[in-house]
Amino acid sequence: MPSDETDQLSSVARRLYAYAAERHAFSEAEAGEALGESVGAALAELAAAHLIQPRSRPATAATDDGHPGEPARACWSAVSPRAAVARTLAPLALRVRETHDEMDRLRVRLEDLLPAYDAGTDLRDRGRANALELVTDPAALQDLIGELVASAESEVLTCHPGGGRSTATLEGAVVRDEAMLARGVRMRTLYQHTARYSRPTAAYVERVTALGSQVRTVGDGLMRMILVDGHTGLMEVQDDIKAALVVREPNVVHFMAQTFERCWAEAEPFSTTVGPDQARSISDELRQTIVRLLAEGLEDKVIARRLGMSERTCQRHIAEIMRAVGAKSRFQAGFLLSATAAAASAAAPLTRPPAEAPESAAPDGTAGTA
Repeated sequence: MPSDETDQLSSVARRLYAYAAERHAFSEAEAGEALGESVGAALAELAAAHLIQPRSRPATAATDDGHPGEPARACWSAVSPRAAVARTLAPLALRVRETHDEMDRLRVRLEDLLPAYDAGTDLRDRGRANALELVTDPAALQDLIGELVASAESEVLTCHPGGGRSTATLEGAVVRDEAMLARGVRMRTLYQHTARYSRPTAAYVERVTALGSQVRTVGDGLMRMILVDGHTGLMEVQDDIKAALVVREPNVVHFMAQTFERCWAEAEPFSTTVGPDQARSISDELRQTIVRLLAEGLEDKVIARRLGMSERTCQRHIAEIMRAVGAKSRFQAGFLLSATAAAASAAAPLTRPPAEAPESAAPDGTAGTA
């Protein structure tokens, strides 16, 4: 059917169809005379749309009064739009069925290779080939994280250094994490203490804590990583926060898990409501960490990055520490406080009470996977 940009019938074709619907049959000449214009193009348009069909008008016999009858001639008759729809869509429906058949054949042909693929991946895993894979494309990395989280069956462990996380990151993580927790997958995460002062992070923690995930915080020494079911890990890449190393080698994955558990045992529960005593304890630990890093001679921006705080906040802490000990330089402050800590440690009793067993995991927070 001829069509313009709107794929609609022309006005002449519409008028001609209305004329045809009122008659059993009509000729082109009759229609042209009735409508007062040429209808040849409109007839072709309606025929292409299957809205009219050819119909022969039989000849008529002469009348009794001697008038001659009309000869047989080609005519047209209207077709119901419902019937026209069926005829118009039939070729399309056939092409759809053929496409589905081709899809099924292609699926069977490709899935026929599944046994070979599974056997090959089993052999690859047993041989520990491709145990390490570097992913540098951010989009591919996010897709990989989504696939790993979606396939998790028992537990996901994550570490997120660098303080609070962005609202955009948390919005992407919460949907994925809630779906995983709803499947009964356990979840634990470690943040740095500075994440407690991030309102979006605290709100996120409060939201998913209700679903049973857990979170704690530490001051320093946290490496960005994700562990899924104890067999696949993602590890940060030095100097490229948008990349990750995919780890499938069992010994390396085991080392990552043990590192996580040691940090977890020393971490503090993440509570969205921090009391004065807990806030003071966390603040003191942050300052002690700053003192240690000062003694190591690290620059302000390096210390700030390691503790997940802004450089300005870090410099304010350093200035307060220097005033407290009367130091004239950053290194002197680190040295004086380190010496004080060493003296206090030497004066402690030689016999110490046995170390308490690591605190068991309690439902006190959540882990994000983005």
